[in-house]
Amino acid sequence: MSDVIICPIKEHGKILVATDGSDFSKAAVCQAISLAKICSSKIYAIAIVEVNSEFESLAPDLVEKMEKETKEHLESVKAQITSEGLECETIVHQGEEPYEFIVSEAEKLKADIIVMGSHGRTGLKRLLMGSVTSRVIGHAPCSVLVVKEKK
Repeated sequence: MSDVIICPIKEHGKILVATDGSDFSKAAVCQAISLAKICSSKIYAIAIVEVNSEFESLAPDLVEKMEKETKEHLESVKAQITSEGLECETIVHQGEEPYEFIVSEAEKLKADIIVMGSHGRTGLKRLLMGSVTSRVIGHAPCSVLVVKEKK
């Protein structure tokens, strides 16, 4: 019996991968690449600059720096994906509730699946399953694949 791998989403579908540079999200990007290869899918990489209006008004230079770093991170993710012969578009949002942007993009793109890490890179509130991840699962218009950090 041969080891035939079957695509778990529709062929040539859309994969939305949420990334923040953490080890968990790096594992999610790797999983999205594997899935895209099996399914001949296009990957959309999304990252959120998590800020609120008060923070923006108090530290506009810091917000600008964070946005620049986020865009650079997404460009490196895109380079990793395209080096595997896959298509990738990047999406950056800035705001308070990252899960809302991820869910909104999934709806807008009509994504077949969202791939994300089980935890984010910051905050005590993300000790169990990441709060962003759990909210995406609760509100997503499609399946969500939660990836643990590679050991």
